[in-house]
Amino acid sequence: MKSYRSQVRAQDFHPETRAFFKGKRVAITGGTGFIGSHLVEQLLEMESFPVILTRQSSPRFLAHIIDQIELRPCDLFDYASTLEAMKDCSICLSLAASVAGIEYNKNHPATIFQENLQSFFNTIKAAKESEVERFLVTSTACVYPRYCSIPTPEIEGIKDEPEPTNSGYGWSKRMEEYLGQKYAQEFGMSVAIARPYNSYGPRDNFQPESSHVIPALILKAMTCEGGSLPVWGDGSHSRSFLYVDDFARGLLEVAARYPVADPVNIGSQEEIKIRDLAYMVAEIVGKLRACKIEPQFDPSGITGQPRRMCDTTKLEKELGFKAQVPFKEGLKTTIDWFWEEYEKNSSLYPRSK
Repeated sequence: MKSYRSQVRAQDFHPETRAFFKGKRVAITGGTGFIGSHLVEQLLEMESFPVILTRQSSPRFLAHIIDQIELRPCDLFDYASTLEAMKDCSICLSLAASVAGIEYNKNHPATIFQENLQSFFNTIKAAKESEVERFLVTSTACVYPRYCSIPTPEIEGIKDEPEPTNSGYGWSKRMEEYLGQKYAQEFGMSVAIARPYNSYGPRDNFQPESSHVIPALILKAMTCEGGSLPVWGDGSHSRSFLYVDDFARGLLEVAARYPVADPVNIGSQEEIKIRDLAYMVAEIVGKLRACKIEPQFDPSGITGQPRRMCDTTKLEKELGFKAQVPFKEGLKTTIDWFWEEYEKNSSLYPRSK
């Protein structure tokens, strides 16, 4: 399989962002995963020194740059371990999260809530004690309630309770935002808060029991028999998707240039219906498999929030940031990557139900 890495280069960042990160040791939690591995590659483009706080000794998605980064053994559920790993870092980017697909999230709200808050509290406390100059809270659009304005402005993050199918995750991220704001208020920490929307791209989680909608549909399309692609819901619900390169770039721009402990959305204003997504996936994968694939919608399936679309007004006003990768282009890149990944490592991905 040909090598893949983030396509974002140093010149794609604002000059202030490049200057902020250049030459600094940056602690990252969640740095070995889908989003984190792209973010680490982008930090290297800006001549930073990424320090990954992790329990992994050989992270698969960082193997090609392992000699350019530092891995520090760390258990985020243990404060002493987290504090030790944070030593001599100037910046802390908190990306680690307990989250999965909609069915798992719905059935394990307490587990998700507890794990996220426990690890986050240790991270922000250790960052304060280490006197980092900047701390990034990576929140989520899941803080928003089931019914809200479309597109959704940041102020509605506390309008009502989070979407019920994601309540544990949504509440935990609201609490992370709150802690970030109060650490800034009480201790004078320089805190940035990002609220990114649904991510997708190469290296995403394609496990059938825990994946989100795009990787779930791709895996189903690649493994379905008889050309029938099962889709939960009637396809009328919609999402605002953000390609992983734009996602990671947005986090770094917010961290560098908006440290005011005020949540800012990161996303695209391109709203995609799940029905349209299913047909796009079916068409692209169908060409690769040389067969016709037809989506089959199940109205009884779990669907979550009816509509989700990012209001990018604050993001564009404060940072001049816009997503660069069109959805169809990003989807094609993702499918092409996973096609080769699956051919090489099919045993890692059980057949989707």
